[in-house]
Amino acid sequence: MNKSFDQLENSIINCKKCPRLVNFRSQIAKDKRKQYINEKYWGKPITGFGDRKARILLVGLAPAAHGGNRTGRVFTGDRSSEFLYKCLHKAKLSNKPNSIHISDGLRLNDSFITTALKCVPPGDKPTRNELNNCFKYFNNEIENLKNLKIVVALGRIAFDTCVMFYKQQLQIEPDIKFGHSKFYKLPNNIILVGSYHPSPRNVNTGRIDIKKMTNLFLKIKKAI
Repeated sequence: MNKSFDQLENSIINCKKCPRLVNFRSQIAKDKRKQYINEKYWGKPITGFGDRKARILLVGLAPAAHGGNRTGRVFTGDRSSEFLYKCLHKAKLSNKPNSIHISDGLRLNDSFITTALKCVPPGDKPTRNELNNCFKYFNNEIENLKNLKIVVALGRIAFDTCVMFYKQQLQIEPDIKFGHSKFYKLPNNIILVGSYHPSPRNVNTGRIDIKKMTNLFLKIKKAI
C-alpha cells in the first residue's frame, strides 16, 4: 500500500525490523563522538528530505554514524554534506551551501535526498536482508515522488544498491555498470545516474571536486 509522505515518515522513524541495526544505531547514540559529547543523538531511522514535488532524487547508501544518525536528517552535519551542499547550492538545487542541523532553514529545489537503508549499519555494510526490509520504504518514497524523472546514486555502493532494487521491480539490463556522470534509461522511463560519493576521501584524492560535481548537477537539470 502506498502511504502518504507523513505516514511513511512515521513508519520509518518507528521501524525496529532489523535488531542488528537497532542495536548499532542506539549504541552510537549512547557512546557518541567526543566532539559531540554534549549533544543528544537522534539514534533512529532517517527519513528522506526535500522537495516533495521533486523531479530529482539523490540516493546515498545509509546515514552516517555521526552525521544523519546524530542530527536526524540525511546528509547533515558531516564533511560529506559540507561538500555536497556547496555543489547543490551552486547548481541552484538548494537554498544554502551547507547542511548543519535539522532546524537550519535548509530547503531543496526540485530535488529530494534519501538513503536506500534508513539506519546506519556496522562497517557501512548492510546485509541483503536489511536492505530488503528497507526497500519497502524506499519504494514508497519513490511512489510518492509523483514528478520523479532522475535518480542520482551517490557512490558506487549506492548505485549498485539502486540497481539491485530496480532489478526486483523491473526487467533491466544486467550490464549496468557504475561510472561518474553515466546515464542509464530504465524501462519505467526513470534515468539512473552514477556519481562519485561526496566523501572526504574522494575529495582529498581529487577523484571529485566542486566543479565536477556541480557540472554533473547542471547536466542533470538539463536532462529533465
